[in-house]
Amino acid sequence: MAQNATIYKVELSVSDMDRHYYETHKLTVARHPSETDERLMVRLVAFALNAHEHLEMTKGLSTDDEPDIWQKSLSGALDVWVALGLPSEKVVRQSCAKADKVFVYPYGGRTAEMWWDKIKTSTTRFDNLQVVNFSETDTRALAKLASRAMKLQINIHEGEVMVSVDDHIVNLTPVMWKSAA
Repeated sequence: MAQNATIYKVELSVSDMDRHYYETHKLTVARHPSETDERLMVRLVAFALNAHEHLEMTKGLSTDDEPDIWQKSLSGALDVWVALGLPSEKVVRQSCAKADKVFVYPYGGRTAEMWWDKIKTSTTRFDNLQVVNFSETDTRALAKLASRAMKLQINIHEGEVMVSVDDHIVNLTPVMWKSAA
């Protein structure tokens, strides 16, 4: 029998001084049975880094043709496509064809570095693609913050990300592997 998704209730307060975006999002996040706490928390940080009133979590791992997070225009066009992990070069290419802006957030240490070494030359032609890596140390620390009911505060300043839950704080230093043109 298939396992059901675990539901997380998240109050995500974003203070992004780089983009001058300050808002609180009340999210109900379904964690797929195969999704780890680490991936869930990276997904929430990716949401905060791209926060917008029209940004939405998608079915993610449950579907092959949707990103983890997206933002659609009022006409239904894909403005932002956010993918986590290590998508294939084909998925990156298709994503860049579908959306105005594509963000990929790999994580996983050496595995992510090997993935990037393999596909980076084939991605240079995509002006709408941005790839930002999180270190394995940072994402493992993030995973320890996960709980089914979270009040998460994410502050972004000069590219640095501070994530706090209650009295616990994790500082992230995202590394830009490829910036959009």
